[in-house]
Amino acid sequence: MAPIEVIVNASGGNFVAGKTDEELRSAFDEQGVDINLRLPTGGEIDAAARAAARSDADIIVGCGGDGTLNTVAASAVPAGKTLGVIPFGTFNHFSKDLGIPQDILGAVAVISAGKTRFIDVGEVNGRTFINNSSIGLYPRMVRKRLELQQRLGRSKWSAAFLAALSTLRRDALFRVEIELDGKIFTRKTPFVFVGNNEYAIELYKIGGRDRLDDGKLSVYIPRHGGRTGVWRIVLRTILGLLRPDREFESICIDKLTINVRRPRVTVAFDGEIETMETPLRYCIKPGALSVLAPKEDG
Repeated sequence: MAPIEVIVNASGGNFVAGKTDEELRSAFDEQGVDINLRLPTGGEIDAAARAAARSDADIIVGCGGDGTLNTVAASAVPAGKTLGVIPFGTFNHFSKDLGIPQDILGAVAVISAGKTRFIDVGEVNGRTFINNSSIGLYPRMVRKRLELQQRLGRSKWSAAFLAALSTLRRDALFRVEIELDGKIFTRKTPFVFVGNNEYAIELYKIGGRDRLDDGKLSVYIPRHGGRTGVWRIVLRTILGLLRPDREFESICIDKLTINVRRPRVTVAFDGEIETMETPLRYCIKPGALSVLAPKEDG
């Protein structure tokens, strides 16, 4: 059997050259698993994932944050490869929703156990996402965070906090047309959030998903627009008073189209951003991704 392909984000803040790579090799050696370790940085990750997808390996492991895993999964899906996950980022939402241990030894043990699940992925204009995609407020926050990290050398956490403050100081509503089941709805909103399966929006579980195989996109739009409406959501979340049914319009659906009356728009995918042509056509791909993860209870 061909060695497992392991792709590590060597430019990630948690990666330490000569230490992290040796920990990975040692962990797989203990499990008796042969690997081909790739250590791309930044923009090299996509090329490394594509090369791994063309290899004879049946399994491609992504080691990094949600952005890295998104890139690896995007190559694994069309190639019919199985994804292994080693969380090594700041937030690690995808691995937590899958129940993956948050340490190298635990994650490698899950990969070695070989228990496979088939989960859904979201897609917009042919672009895969494993967690969520959004337009409006959040992409602007991500762009500001990246600017602060690069220009001022801020950590990801502090840059994210400062970017949120900077972005929320401005009113930034935009008009969207959303097509659902052949009907068009117009809204003026600070953002539209589209999740791969349904998200729980409540204190202590913001962004968590109970299922990744329900075959639905979850769409959330704030009921109260403008800066005041966004701060209301933030404050109510902190105080544990958030009522999703009151604060958001939400629906679960298998596809939708968003038009913003401009030729291009900035879109966020799993913590990364990209400029895309409109309209944005979202759909769910049920069971499209084979992933190594603990079996669900029952």
